[in-house]
Amino acid sequence: MPEYQGQKVKLNKPRRITKGRPSYGRKKFEVFVNNAKGNVIRVTFGDPNLEIKRDSDARRKAFRSRHKCDSNPPKDKTKARYWSCRFWEKGKTVGELL
Repeated sequence: MPEYQGQKVKLNKPRRITKGRPSYGRKKFEVFVNNAKGNVIRVTFGDPNLEIKRDSDARRKAFRSRHKCDSNPPKDKTKARYWSCRFWEKGKTVGELL
């Protein structure tokens, strides 16, 4: 199992960041992925003070348009944009992605 800073982690599996840890409180979700060199890195994304309101078609459309999720789909798993666009896909719940 891969390690990140001495702890064993699952790759490509987003998880909600635990509140109360000072260095972890800046974002809502984290995911561990391999970069081009083969090292395990941590990617954080999401505003901890906002909800994902993708059940609203208008909000989902605005988010995906603003981040160009459909016209220029992100391919790099080491970027927060890739994971944010996945969270805003239609027909999936956050629980399915976590």
